[in-house]
Amino acid sequence: MTERRDGGEGVSPTKQRALLTAIITLIAVLSACIYVGAAAGDGSRDDGRNSSGARSPHNSAAPASAGTWVGSWAAAPVAGEDGTEKTGMAGRSVRNIVHTSAGGTGARITLSNLYGRAPLTLTHASIAVAAADNSSAAAEGTMRRLTFRGATSVTIPAGKQILSDAVRLQVPQSADMLVTTYSPTDSGPATYHPYAQQISYLADGDRTEDATGTPYRQRTAIWRYLTALDVLSDQADGTVVAFGDSITDGSTSTESANRRWPDAFSQRLRAAVTDGQDVPRYSVVNEGISGNQILASRSGRPAENQSGLVRFTRDVLGRPNVKVVVIDLGVNDVLQSADADDILTGLRTLVRRAHAHGIKVVGATLMPFGGHPRYSAGRDAVRQQVNAGIRSGKVYDAVVDMDKALRDPYDPRRLAAEYDCGDHLHPNDRGYREMARTIDLADLKGAVPAQL
Repeated sequence: MTERRDGGEGVSPTKQRALLTAIITLIAVLSACIYVGAAAGDGSRDDGRNSSGARSPHNSAAPASAGTWVGSWAAAPVAGEDGTEKTGMAGRSVRNIVHTSAGGTGARITLSNLYGRAPLTLTHASIAVAAADNSSAAAEGTMRRLTFRGATSVTIPAGKQILSDAVRLQVPQSADMLVTTYSPTDSGPATYHPYAQQISYLADGDRTEDATGTPYRQRTAIWRYLTALDVLSDQADGTVVAFGDSITDGSTSTESANRRWPDAFSQRLRAAVTDGQDVPRYSVVNEGISGNQILASRSGRPAENQSGLVRFTRDVLGRPNVKVVVIDLGVNDVLQSADADDILTGLRTLVRRAHAHGIKVVGATLMPFGGHPRYSAGRDAVRQQVNAGIRSGKVYDAVVDMDKALRDPYDPRRLAAEYDCGDHLHPNDRGYREMARTIDLADLKGAVPAQL
């Protein structure tokens, strides 16, 4: 259900060796820059010094260098949490529950203080496999202390993020993980991702390495500080990033059930690999933000709910070993009365940036929203113009026609009733499964074209 788019003579050996050495040196420098860039939030990161200002020794718990680093879970930082402006989460343990796409033998996390107005000091952080789905208790023997350049304590400057050291841990695929942080000092607001559609937990005091889950009495429906979990995997060779708005974020899917379309797509891809089908072994991470637009960010410094154009470097190019990005973005631009040509120009800009990093782009048509309070014939005409541009094959490397797959065949201005959550904009669980089913797995294969 997809559409594709279609050295010099006379140089001495000494000089040749010198040239080869220079090229290798350049490649090494660029590789180092790419690694640092992958850990950047707004283009920079903490330098990895511990709380005393001295560099810490290498983490002895780092896994052996076997396998490939891929994204197993991700969530974009969206804003500073209301009510945490002064204290942040001081004196409380934050236990985020996240669901893996790929498994591996090692793990590392990214923590963000993008929206903090003061340095965020974390004295402890841990990771563990959950004892059961949605449980705050850890499976026996899986609790691991996390370090940052060898130190258990780390201070993340305001506006920055940091990558932890790698830790040895057998991470299962399609499993819940517990990632816990503790900060003893005031530092707000807390950087968070709302509409997580996943219950996590809070506890008073430093309960970072508590494996019982007993102190975690308060439930919370958001993710704080944590923005990525990567794994050293022998199950996946690369990462697919799902990049979009609330439809990708899964804001109307069943809570704590992992029924967003990227979840369903991850399960489908993994099943195809297990079945022996000729498809890539990729993990899938979700970089959707509710209310997100291609062109416009919200107010604030830094801006909240950063536009697709602004956050693409962090949320796509900054993820490890990305091979494909699936873009389903633009309906909020339509709802905010953006021009079709501007939307298409924005999408083409994202594609060019992906191609510059060797990343293939699969793009979705915009689904209908007839019956939604912001529906108008004029806005629907803009949506149709955008879809016509996408279907022309001059935007993406491959097109997945979500509009055709989920619209009402008798009234194409609306979602089909069996896929509509009831607000006439977002799919229900069945609709998200249909979105995942509509993507042609063959579109994940192949090299990036030289030019669209």
